Amino acid sequence: MEKPFNFDTFPDRRTTESLKWRAYAKDVLPMWVADMDFLSPPKVIEALRARVEHGIYGYAIDPPSLKQAIMTWLEARYQWRVSEEEIVFVPSVVSGFNLVALALKTPGSGLLIQTPVYPPFLNVARQAGMKDQRLPLSRDAAGRYYVDGDRFRAALTPETRMFLLCNPHNPVGRVFTREELWIMAEACLEQDVVICSDEIHCDLTYSGHVHIPIATLDEAIARKTVTLMSPSKTFNLAGLKFAFAVVPDPALRKTLKQLVHDLGGGMNIMGLVAAEAAYTRGAEWLQHLLKILESNRNYLYEYVQNELPGLEMQPPEATYLAWLDCRGLDLQPNPYEFFLNEARVALNNGRDFGAEGRGFVRLNFGCPRATLEQGLLRMKAALERTKMVS
Repeated sequence: MEKPFNFDTFPDRRTTESLKWRAYAKDVLPMWVADMDFLSPPKVIEALRARVEHGIYGYAIDPPSLKQAIMTWLEARYQWRVSEEEIVFVPSVVSGFNLVALALKTPGSGLLIQTPVYPPFLNVARQAGMKDQRLPLSRDAAGRYYVDGDRFRAALTPETRMFLLCNPHNPVGRVFTREELWIMAEACLEQDVVICSDEIHCDLTYSGHVHIPIATLDEAIARKTVTLMSPSKTFNLAGLKFAFAVVPDPALRKTLKQLVHDLGGGMNIMGLVAAEAAYTRGAEWLQHLLKILESNRNYLYEYVQNELPGLEMQPPEATYLAWLDCRGLDLQPNPYEFFLNEARVALNNGRDFGAEGRGFVRLNFGCPRATLEQGLLRMKAALERTKMVS
């Protein structure tokens, strides 16, 4: 039986401008940046091809049809009804949360993040001129990260103006439970803190886990929340630069729109086309993708357990990113450089995710199984050689 989509092969990316495949030498297997080695959905490619054939690529309006597609997607997947006016287009989620910080900053105000976390989070406070406030995520004896209510409340100070949430969490792979979300949301409401929630990986959750947009908890929380989402991770469209914010508060929405206009530079017209095609005609492709990713995740977890002694990982509940704990091994000069130099596999350096990431690496398993197997075999061989030498 012919497979409906191709998740087994992909074209040579080194002949393109790919950051993932051209940042390292040709003998290095890149398994780092959150960019999948899968072809984007055929319906998206068709829509882009048709738009290219038009031949004129001028400035774009915010197409109402795309806002309607987003509204339909959010209601179908999360039972979340938003209005067209609440949606603000932004070039990317990263630019979005930086612009939200600029919109909220006041003299002496603080911004709270939970570490380890996606590296751009670490720079937001400094770039906005806010006080940098950090709270390490709690971690149980099995290595699973979670939100401790008492510690979270204690981290909020009278200066805290914004809490920048990452859910599903990158890099630890948690899908925070309703109880954890309530803990964070109620504490922010009590302290009059605005929640800015990066939910870019929301569509990539696995069996037994359900993503809950924090803004859906209740109306009071929604009014104090800016939610950032994008089709870029879900449908492998990162280079097309499109994301959106859901902003219920009219005053904050007006400020954010002005900042997007002044600093964002407008939308990528191809990103608009791709997003609408993905949200209206990409669901079947996504259903198949999730099966591939979950199978890869399970294979990776079993391989780490059985073939890479000394490494530990919790199976991610979402994302195609695995957070590998290498602290049980003495990998010199650090795990990232060890696997790059000895295995010729490029991972993300855990230290880039904050001080709590020291001794970890992040591995991208959003790739054909053959690629994943090749990377793991290289890592295993490097560890075995090191053990033989020592």
